[in-house]
Amino acid sequence: MFEALTERLSSTLDSLKGRGRLTEENIADALRQVRMALLEADVAVPVVKAFTDAVRARAVGAEVSRSLTPGQAFIKIIHDELVRVMGEPGAGLNLRAQPPVVILLAGLQGAGKTTTAAKLARHLAEARGKRVLLASTDVYRPAAMTQLERLAAQVGADYFAADPGTRPVDIARDAVQHARRHVHDVVIVDTAGRLHVDAEMMAEVQAVDRAIEPLERLFVVDSMAGQDAVNAARAFNDALALTGVILTKADGDARGGAALSVRHVTGKPILFLGTGEKTEALEPFHPERVASRILGMGDVLSLVEQVQARVDQEKAQKLATKLSKGQGFNFEDLREQLQQLSGMGGLEALLDKLPAGMMPPGAAGQVDDRMVRRQIAIINSMTPVERRRPAVIDGSRRRRIAAGAGVAVQDVNRLLRQQSDMERVMKKLKGGGLKKMMRGLAGRFPGGFPGGMPPRR
Repeated sequence: MFEALTERLSSTLDSLKGRGRLTEENIADALRQVRMALLEADVAVPVVKAFTDAVRARAVGAEVSRSLTPGQAFIKIIHDELVRVMGEPGAGLNLRAQPPVVILLAGLQGAGKTTTAAKLARHLAEARGKRVLLASTDVYRPAAMTQLERLAAQVGADYFAADPGTRPVDIARDAVQHARRHVHDVVIVDTAGRLHVDAEMMAEVQAVDRAIEPLERLFVVDSMAGQDAVNAARAFNDALALTGVILTKADGDARGGAALSVRHVTGKPILFLGTGEKTEALEPFHPERVASRILGMGDVLSLVEQVQARVDQEKAQKLATKLSKGQGFNFEDLREQLQQLSGMGGLEALLDKLPAGMMPPGAAGQVDDRMVRRQIAIINSMTPVERRRPAVIDGSRRRRIAAGAGVAVQDVNRLLRQQSDMERVMKKLKGGGLKKMMRGLAGRFPGGFPGGMPPRR
């Protein structure tokens, strides 16, 4: 998400380097480029105008401190304004009410409401310890109810089964009563979507809203929808008095305009980002972190939180103890790392949070999560002895492993080299080489790490 916008803004801000003062003249072209970048990203025109006017008012005549270049000062101004446009950090979902708390999801067809309902249920169960009931009032889309029932089983939530011939209003009302009788903390009601906003759709979702009186009314919107997202957000907000927004498909080839426009149009906070198809691929929306991503600074805080939440700490400690005793890093260890990587949303989702300067040019475009699945398949094709002792894998074994995994021998060779390289790195880290590695990484950036954070001593 935001890749094209990030690239355009980065090249624009580079043009200000070497200037001693920000003036109307030397930022005029930069602002023009910023305006074009935002418009190309499908940001709503009123939002673009308000944004550039605010940046100009703050930037013109601003003195640049000795420690900052004009480019850096301008970046800081744009970062602050991006945060302002997307909204200050919110308090998250409001669950302060007598259970069951009712959450209504609304939006256009194809925005990902059903998957988002399951993701939200998983988040509430894991992060906030809630017992969740899922209910679908989508009696129009084939297999919509079946889809939500299966997803509920995956995320450990309960599902309210209803007859597809029942009116949506009655399904919603019965689901809330069921949740009350069975002591659920939260009930999430997934409503039907349409390909476009229409009177019939709005009348139905308003009727459901009146019947269950939800505490949270969340608008689920596709990040790639562009101006359609803005128009739909305005219509739903007028009909439902929304309390928040969830942006889906933020991991796709999105221009990002919805994130910068929906908050402005509705005045309601963006609460979550959907970052993949898996049920764990939902993360809280932090405007300041997303602004950093847009400007190529990455989102290391979210990356750290994601790793802490998804990595099995017990297994990580066992690996650390094993390495500290001088034992090798074998294919069983590598498979474990690859499986945990997949559980965190895959390579692309992780690299998206790294600062642009920490990746080689074009690296992001070469990332393919299928590669991770292919490597796991290769390891699974090995015998237990081969996984524990990679040195025994000779030419004939490589050919057998490749045939078993359905890949070329070159793929097996590449994975063998990767395991060997990782084992060499692990040995260096065990010998205190981590500090040297961090100092070397810091040396790639002027003044230390991106964002001015020096490595710890």
